[in-house]
Amino acid sequence: MQSPYDPELRAEIRQRMSPPNRESVAEIARSTGVNAQTLYSWRHRWKQEGQLVPATSKAPEQWSAADKLAAVIQAAGLSGPDLGAYCRERGLFPKQLARWRQVAEDANSHSAPSMSDQKELQRLNQELIRQNRRLERELQKKEKALAEAATLLMLVKKRDLLWPQNEET
Repeated sequence: MQSPYDPELRAEIRQRMSPPNRESVAEIARSTGVNAQTLYSWRHRWKQEGQLVPATSKAPEQWSAADKLAAVIQAAGLSGPDLGAYCRERGLFPKQLARWRQVAEDANSHSAPSMSDQKELQRLNQELIRQNRRLERELQKKEKALAEAATLLMLVKKRDLLWPQNEET
């Protein structure tokens, strides 16, 4: 089935979704008359093809992890003026790409905890949560007992004021 939208319109919409324009899908749908769901499906298809189309007005630091990774992958083979042009076109800084690349590399480094380490950490976390709850209950009991003792002490003092006891007897 042939799409009712011509390739020029699709290219224009993709350009508007891409940085540095980063128009939202809702804005594009209002201005072009194309259904928002159609735009979302196009954006999804473009992302599957590896193109960077966040279609959001968010700053690059607020992009999703997938969009950041796509930018890192697209810029991986670029250097010098080509990298600068790529960054200007998308509203990025080379330092951002370098930091995102380092984060992606660190995610798979040996310092990342293994599944057994994660399970052990979860177990320890649950144990600490249980201990914290137990200590909070104990503290509540002690606070209640302290309040009760203070009340009793106050009552004893009032009793002594109302009915003084003779020390001679």
